[in-house]
Amino acid sequence: MHVHSVDKYINSAMRQTSNAHGWAHLLAERWTHGSGELPRVVPQCTEVVIQLQGRGLVDRVGGGRVERTRSGRGTIWICPEGVEEEYIHVAEPLDDCLHIFLPKEPLARFITEDLQCPPDQLQLRYQAISHDPFIEVMATQVLRELDQESGAGPLLIEGLSMALTAHLVKNYSEFFAPKAFSASTVKPLEGRRLKRVADYIQEKIDSPLTVGQLAEIACMSPAHFTRSFRAATGQTPHAYVLAARLELAKRKLGDAQIKIEDVAWSAGFASQASFSKAFRQANGITPGQFRAQCAPR
Repeated sequence: MHVHSVDKYINSAMRQTSNAHGWAHLLAERWTHGSGELPRVVPQCTEVVIQLQGRGLVDRVGGGRVERTRSGRGTIWICPEGVEEEYIHVAEPLDDCLHIFLPKEPLARFITEDLQCPPDQLQLRYQAISHDPFIEVMATQVLRELDQESGAGPLLIEGLSMALTAHLVKNYSEFFAPKAFSASTVKPLEGRRLKRVADYIQEKIDSPLTVGQLAEIACMSPAHFTRSFRAATGQTPHAYVLAARLELAKRKLGDAQIKIEDVAWSAGFASQASFSKAFRQANGITPGQFRAQCAPR
């Protein structure tokens, strides 16, 4: 995904990026911003900035809004795709910020398919926010995945991208109808579709899976599928796939002839380290300890 950050943040230093992870549905970057004026840009994707620590002061003008933000941990800035930032001045440095970039096409598809609204009739606001617990939780999950990928990382990031898109549209847009997000209108995925999806997951358990693929199997839009799947199973697609991979791994760990590294690969984990971390979080013990418990006495 091409983003504008390198051209925009000329007084700053990038500390981390998700480029090497190959996430298709969002790009995450971690920056330290020095003081100074930034160049005018018209972003080609939506940018959400979350301050992770420290304090700062930012003046900016865009989308018809003039803002002076005395920032701290949890402050959020939204810059929608296509909205020119006429003026940005970092008056006091920002020590640590997470930048999340959302590509244009998934956002437009969500508005069209799930809200049944022409994309040009709905616009995210250029806005600074003092605090948003939902976005903070999303940022924490992105940071965790950025530091060390889990067994179903791309699936998790795809789900986070859709959830963040829905949240932004619901809370920070013009011409939005809240009834489209009413929880009472979400119907659980019906039995036959759920079985098709579950069978597909088992068949492809050792391969990278995306919400888009699973939604296609269910003949639904990704956002609609995610809500219906959770209503039916009590789990997000990411959590369901991760649990299925861990169950497969448990069965394979019972065979002492299979190396733990091979168990990780066959269950669809990117590395033994990510497998061991996910396994321990779910079961309270390492794969090696689990294997020892399964060994005949």
